[in-house]
Amino acid sequence: MDRPRVVVTRDIPAPAFRKIWACCETRYWDSQEPIPRDIFLEWVQGVDGIYCLLTERIDPEVLDAAGPSLKVVSTMSVGYDHIDVEACVRRGVQVGHTPGVLTETTAELALALLLATARRLPEAIHAVKAGEWTTWKPMWLTGWDLHGATVGIVGLGRIGSAFARLLQGFQCRLLYTGPRPKPSVADPLGATYATFEALLEQSDFVSVHCPLTPETARLFDAAAFRRMKETAIFINTARGGVVDHQALYQALVAGQIAGAGLDVTDPEPLPSDHPLLGLPNCVVLPHIGSATVATRTRMALMAAENLLAGVAGHPLPHPVQGGTV
Repeated sequence: MDRPRVVVTRDIPAPAFRKIWACCETRYWDSQEPIPRDIFLEWVQGVDGIYCLLTERIDPEVLDAAGPSLKVVSTMSVGYDHIDVEACVRRGVQVGHTPGVLTETTAELALALLLATARRLPEAIHAVKAGEWTTWKPMWLTGWDLHGATVGIVGLGRIGSAFARLLQGFQCRLLYTGPRPKPSVADPLGATYATFEALLEQSDFVSVHCPLTPETARLFDAAAFRRMKETAIFINTARGGVVDHQALYQALVAGQIAGAGLDVTDPEPLPSDHPLLGLPNCVVLPHIGSATVATRTRMALMAAENLLAGVAGHPLPHPVQGGTV
């Protein structure tokens, strides 16, 4: 019996690749860089399964190229806004992702980014290397305290609530906002529900953990930044599309807010000449929220499990909501 044919669009952790290779005729893009679109469209022809990353847009063009043999699309990511789920379902293609796997890791990165931005660590590191460290100066490189501060959390889902748990040791006042109050989640954390506007006005730190949806796209625009304190720090580890980056740049330059830390941007990667990268009060990371060996390996294995179940015609262990057929 012929083995299922699959495409793997990136060099993934070895345990996951070995699992796929053992069961499938595998064509994989052996690179840390994304597969070019034209090659991807060629490779998917006649395959049973696609193992992809956030960088691969799975749209009707890809589905047409793959044809009726395609049974499953498995993404090595929690997010799946790069996949046209409805188009997949219409064609009988199951869609899988890796929910829950990066919760604690991403929450830790959000806290690290918050502290690095608030305490101006990148500026301090540069100052040491540039020979600017001469003596102790009372107000040189002074930042902002997290301990006892008011932290606003936009989106109290899995990652937002894990982030809130990490903050408990700092004795922060916690506010959160979202479509509705979540007392069963918030009450044990000591978090108080607030409107979006009230959260912006009261918070010393604003950390974004909401999904990218039509309702949250460009949620942080010029009006939002004007509502924030001049001493506020803005942190985004969710999705770049939640933020109007031109408005963020203007807010930082005008002193409407004190600083920003971004692990996600729009576009990604952010062009090296983007004006945000020239600001000392803006810390930009290359989307490394889940970047630990253990977490990325777990993600890869979960995506492999989805792929193998799908090509065998079985229900996926980790399906996208609405992505089952």
